[in-house]
This record gives sequence, structure tokens and C-alpha cells, in this order.
Amino acid sequence: MSAPFDPADPAGDSFRQAVQSAITGFLVDQRPVLAGIGEELEPLRLAAVDYTGGGKRLRPAFSYWGAVAAAGQPVDAAPLLRAVSSLELLHVSALMHDDLMDHSDTRRGVPAAHRRFGAAHERAGGSGPAGDFGADMAILLGDLLLVWSMEMFTTSGIEPLRLAATGPLLEAVRTEVTCGQVLDVTAEAGMTGGGRESGLDLANRIVEYKTARYTVARPAQIGVSLAGGTADLQQAMLTFGSPLGRAFQFRDDLLGVFGDAQVTGKPAGDDIREGKRTTLVAHAIVASTPGDARALETLLGRHDLDDADIASARRIIEASGARASVEADIERAYRQALDALGAASMTHEGRIALTELARQCVQRSS
Repeated sequence: MSAPFDPADPAGDSFRQAVQSAITGFLVDQRPVLAGIGEELEPLRLAAVDYTGGGKRLRPAFSYWGAVAAAGQPVDAAPLLRAVSSLELLHVSALMHDDLMDHSDTRRGVPAAHRRFGAAHERAGGSGPAGDFGADMAILLGDLLLVWSMEMFTTSGIEPLRLAATGPLLEAVRTEVTCGQVLDVTAEAGMTGGGRESGLDLANRIVEYKTARYTVARPAQIGVSLAGGTADLQQAMLTFGSPLGRAFQFRDDLLGVFGDAQVTGKPAGDDIREGKRTTLVAHAIVASTPGDARALETLLGRHDLDDADIASARRIIEASGARASVEADIERAYRQALDALGAASMTHEGRIALTELARQCVQRSS
């Protein structure tokens, strides 16, 4: 495969198709490996094919253009694309576990993995509860995708010394996103922070590790490292990526409550039903009247909420000023990220692409 991609359209069709081609090729290569173990593995591989199709491809994009920021676009982009595309397998691995923990019914327009395999169990007349089988298979699919993300990276064809130098960043992102998930789950259960930390500070800590570093900062740093970039540029990617990743998540938080389900692909108000302790919710609880704060607390985490309940939650959040506060947080973090980008020394193409990716992270409706 040949470069270049258009830095003004850094996650456009041609880039996403190249990422898809790298992932598809890897999963095709796994077919004989799994067939040698047993035919029972093919449904798992086919599920991996389905769930790795589509998506924004932000993590591969930040990683690829981080590399370009360090050294320009490679003449042969295939090794770099394979390496950065491995981050998408890591991402889908997390999504499989997310959907199970969140009791989600769908993922990217098809039944979520635990629903898919539960239905397969029912069709086959399998022994035991179909729901348990579905959950077990979703966990195993997520685990397999995590393993495959490591294999895809190490077999990318990138020079071994650069792969080795990048290893600690990959270890960091895997640890951080998993620990961020732990924070999220324990926060929903009311078991995180206690009296030592405000709800808003806790929400921001979760965002930093579950999203900001995982979505933007670490992928961009990984790209810089793969291209042999400087330590200063790696630090600049963290200074840029941390606020931008927060802004990205804050936009998600707003869309999770106020977004159009036909556009987002996610049922309206699902974050309320799931009891997500987002920055938006934390702002609302702090700024609401005592009565409204109690009412919002009683709505959080109830899976039986109807449209009227969701409308009540929206009214409380809007009346508290939380929606406006989060919009201001997004703009402030976005400007901070752009300032960090402007101060860093990098290639012209890298700067154009990363600036456009930053815009796409915050100015979106899905």
C-alpha cells in the first residue's frame, strides 16, 4: 500500500478503508489457525469480523498522524497501518466487555455479542441458560481480540527496535483503559472516591483514564514512537491528547442524554439508565436544587425508565446549567489542545491532520 493520505481528511473514506483492509487481512489469516483447533472457533472469528467493521477509526487515525507528525508519511504505509490498526482490535475488545456490563442489546447495528451468542445457543438447543452462554462467549471474544491486537502489532513489519521502544506505551494504554473501566463500574455502584473526592473530580478522573489517554493521547504517542520521534513530541502528544480526549468524552456525555437516537445509533437517555456518573451528571447534581438532585439520583441506573423519566432527567440537567457548563468545558479543553498543538514542533502534514481530527472530536452529532 502506498501513501499518502490526505491530511485535510485524516479519517476519511480512504483511510478508514485502509484500516479495514488491514484488519480484514489479519482476521482472514486467523481462519486456518482457528480451524486447526476446531470448527467451534469459526463463529467467534466471524463475530470478530462483524464487530470490527465500521466505526470512526479515531485511535488508528491519531496514531498514524502522530507518526506523520514525527517523520512524514511513509512511502509504503502498510507496516504502519497494520501497527496502528491493531488499536482498533483493542478497542473492539473493550466494546465486547462494555456491552455485556452495560446490558446493551446492539452494537454497530447488529445484536451485541452476548445477545448474538445467546440466540445461537437457543437455536442450537444448547444445555444450560442461553444468557450465561452468551455472556461467556462475549467475554472470550473480547479476550481473543485483545490477544489478537498484540499479535497484529508485533507482526506489523515495523522495525523491531521501534516496536520494542513503543511497547511501554502499549502496556500503559491497556492498563489505563482497564483501570478506567474499573473506576467507572465502581462509581456506578457508589463505591469509588468516598468523602475524599468530589463527584466532579471523580468523573474527571474516570474520563482521563477511560477515554482521554486511550482515545487520543496514547495512540498519538504510539505513532510518534513508531516513527522514531523525539521525547519532546511524545510529551506534546500527551499535552494535546489529554484535554482533547476529555472534550471528546464530554461531547459523548451530552449526546448520551440529549442526542438524536437516529443519529447516534444509541437509545436516547441510555447513559441515565446505565447510571453513568459522567461529568454532565456530576455538574447537575452539584448545581441542582436539593429536590432536583435527589430526583436525578433516583433515576440513575434504573433500566426500566420510560420516555417521561428520561425527559425529567433532561429537564433537571438543563435547569441546573450543567449542559451549558459541559459545553464550556468542551470549548476550553479544545482550545487547550489546539494551543498545545500550536506550540509543538512537527511536520506540516501532521499538524493539519491532528488539527482536523481535533475538530472532528468535538464538533459532531454522533
